[in-house]
Amino acid sequence: MAPEKKYSGSIVFRRILLEARSYWPHLGGVFLLGLLAAPLALLLPVPLKIAVDSIVGSDPLPGFIEIFLPDSIAQSKGTLLVLAVILQILVVLFIQLNSAATYVFQTYAGERMTLNFRERLFSHLQRLSFMFHDKRGTADSIYRIQYDAPSIQYITIYGLIPIVSSLAMLAAMIYVTAKIDHQLALIALAVCPLLFIMCRAYSTRMRSKYINVKEMESGVLHIVQEVMTSVRLVKAFGREEKERERFVDHSRKTLGARVRLSLAEGVFGLLINLGIALGTAAVLYVGIRNVQSGNLSMGELLMVLAYLAQLYAPLESISDQVAKLQDSLASAKRAFELVDEVPDVMDRPGALTLKRAKGEVEVRNVSFGYTTDCPVLKEVSFLAKPGTRVGIYGKTGAGKTTLVSLLTRFYDPGAGRILLDGEDLKNYKIADLRNQFSIVLQEPVLFSTSIQENIAYGRPGASQKEIEQAARAANAHEFITALREGYGTLVGERGMRLSGGERQRIALARAFLKDAPLLILDEPTSSVDITTEAEIMQAMEKLMAGRTVFMIAHRLSTLDHCDQMLEVRQGRLVMPERANLS
Repeated sequence: MAPEKKYSGSIVFRRILLEARSYWPHLGGVFLLGLLAAPLALLLPVPLKIAVDSIVGSDPLPGFIEIFLPDSIAQSKGTLLVLAVILQILVVLFIQLNSAATYVFQTYAGERMTLNFRERLFSHLQRLSFMFHDKRGTADSIYRIQYDAPSIQYITIYGLIPIVSSLAMLAAMIYVTAKIDHQLALIALAVCPLLFIMCRAYSTRMRSKYINVKEMESGVLHIVQEVMTSVRLVKAFGREEKERERFVDHSRKTLGARVRLSLAEGVFGLLINLGIALGTAAVLYVGIRNVQSGNLSMGELLMVLAYLAQLYAPLESISDQVAKLQDSLASAKRAFELVDEVPDVMDRPGALTLKRAKGEVEVRNVSFGYTTDCPVLKEVSFLAKPGTRVGIYGKTGAGKTTLVSLLTRFYDPGAGRILLDGEDLKNYKIADLRNQFSIVLQEPVLFSTSIQENIAYGRPGASQKEIEQAARAANAHEFITALREGYGTLVGERGMRLSGGERQRIALARAFLKDAPLLILDEPTSSVDITTEAEIMQAMEKLMAGRTVFMIAHRLSTLDHCDQMLEVRQGRLVMPERANLS
């Protein structure tokens, strides 16, 4: 597992920008549309000023409008009223068009970024070793891919860009307000340092609390995943109510944490708005006094107040984004933690390619443990010649499955070496190495697709004829063709629409089709009846021909056809009298 790292806000922001670099043109478009909102917002109060000062009152039109109008229009109050109404409609129309275009750009860029980031997380997750998955579990990884990955779009599109756009609008509003009355602009800005201090304090204090909530939500998903994948066991033991209580208990704790966060966000928003209200009240007081003294017209005061609302809107938006960003930053941290996980099993530089192995396997003084203080295998050594059938037996937990998992580099030994055709497994490319093995497990793994796709899983490009030949070899063709949809029959989640024996024969057909030189059979007949076992054993006899086979079983009778017997006892290899019968 990767060493613990610090993920400060600046580091997370920098990494997100690097992740989003392919979409900088799209983000640039969103940013420019955001900047365009500033001048459009500046125009919004102009029709109100014209109506109050130049139509109701007798003040001249604003200079930047007057230069575009002929005197005949400028002197006609009726025409000016129509002009003010049209201008109001046009400004609102352009603001809404800008908003719609911004939404489309945001959606496209954001969803594409999220998809690419999820794809990267998913691909990386598949490269991580079993050691990682054994420790972390699947639910937490699912949560990070599905719920933490979108943080990349929330931070860039709904966080950073709105903040930068709001700062640009803030600068524009400050400039225009100062041009009208610099005293009012200074009074309005007096609350900004206070708002900045509150934002900083909130960010520092709340980040860890958002991370804790993410962990709790991931824990709830873990319960759902665990129960749904074991629903038959839950029902068999009548534990539905207890599992419901466990789910509700964890969910309530998560709910409480979320409510506390929302309360903190509410208090933060209240303080921000109180600060803004204080600034607005001060401007209103001073502005009215300036109108009374003749230093400011009523239209100018209304315009200042309108700009002030838009001046504080960016500040409020920035403050709101700072609060929301903490949740997204917590998610981004968790996503990058997954990205930074270093696989325990990796290709070495210059790893060798392997087309088809001869099948000689040698294990030399191999020791292994899932933790450093609890070894599972201790100094195991044996040699299996090409075409040898190796029977492995021993008590549950002795280390049988762990031993064969080392052959495919699902794990790497803590000590010792494993050689294939005289070469250390670590010197081969992992994909090439695993392509040399076909594996049939005690509980066959099927995907929720058709029977045909499940058989062809190891060779996606196989023809229909090859798939049917593999099914016949596995004694599966007859029951498959008896199904209504034949090879196109959907097997359901984990193949639960089929019986145990049918699932096992499809797994055998998959192994036949892959045609790998080495075969691992991990108690393939332990969960079927005697009749089905006989059919499966008949198929396995054909499958084992000409291959190096490692067969795990509890019943020694299952291993009668093996050439070499290995007994695993408390992590050590014990050679029984039947060893090396070939």
